[in-house]
Amino acid sequence: MDVPSGYRACVVGLGSMGMGAALSCVKAGIPTCGIDLSEARRAEFLAAGAEAVAASAAEFEGAFDAMIVLVVTAAQARAVLLGGNGAAARIKTGGAVMVSCTQSAGDARALAADLEAMGVTMLDAPVSGGAAKAAAGEMTVMASGSDAAFAALRPVLEAVASKVYNIGPEIGQGATVKVIHQLLAGVHIAAGAEAMALAARAGIPLDKMYDVVTNAAGNSWMFENRMKHVVDGDYTPTSAVDIFVKDLGLVTETGRSLKFPLPLASTAFAMFQEASNMGHGGEDDSAVIKTFSGIELPARKEG
Repeated sequence: MDVPSGYRACVVGLGSMGMGAALSCVKAGIPTCGIDLSEARRAEFLAAGAEAVAASAAEFEGAFDAMIVLVVTAAQARAVLLGGNGAAARIKTGGAVMVSCTQSAGDARALAADLEAMGVTMLDAPVSGGAAKAAAGEMTVMASGSDAAFAALRPVLEAVASKVYNIGPEIGQGATVKVIHQLLAGVHIAAGAEAMALAARAGIPLDKMYDVVTNAAGNSWMFENRMKHVVDGDYTPTSAVDIFVKDLGLVTETGRSLKFPLPLASTAFAMFQEASNMGHGGEDDSAVIKTFSGIELPARKEG
């Protein structure tokens, strides 16, 4: 990878995806700073080769050619970029910010307009692939924005992604593609949970059911990944139930704005809402299976 001389990047949000992206930038030879409220995450990234870490961009020296914002919500992205000590002020002229939260097209357009008023170019660039793909620098990026934004972010895009899709020039298109993707992801998890719950009710050992499905035509990536958590009785969150309450909420809002019916997504949304209401919001999203009564689920294996 050809990294321009003096090129610097900053990753905002060192969670499972953000940490992977930050480490991928370092491995690619890009001097990279990290911002996170967690002292432990900052220390982890610093030990792994960060140029510097901080809880706010105001603590850094100099400015950045590229910034990746990997937070959860549109409100968080707006706050870190434009709030007190806003990180957007630390982006060089000619640089760009890659906003990678899952948000509505309207929120993406509004943020881009406010950044443009400051002279900052934004790429509407949600990501997918999970923590493992992020750590390997193999995320999928579904991005929309100007050619200038893609060019300014080229080194970091090459570092963090194996697939970069240029959806088009219009901000909001990338956000919409991610929302549609999350429709599939959420429905797949809910359908997998329903199938495994039915197996439990029928007295089929869930490890056997899992093995059959993952070697047959009914399998999906989400089933294979998430229903393993059910088999193991381990609901430690990689992506929490409440994340899909948010994301499927965005899906239903998108359908409503387009006057387009989404019966499967609406059902899955109700299932995740019920799981959250039952107290499982902070658990792994596979805990949506706990909305089914009258079944016995595997307990977590000790050791």
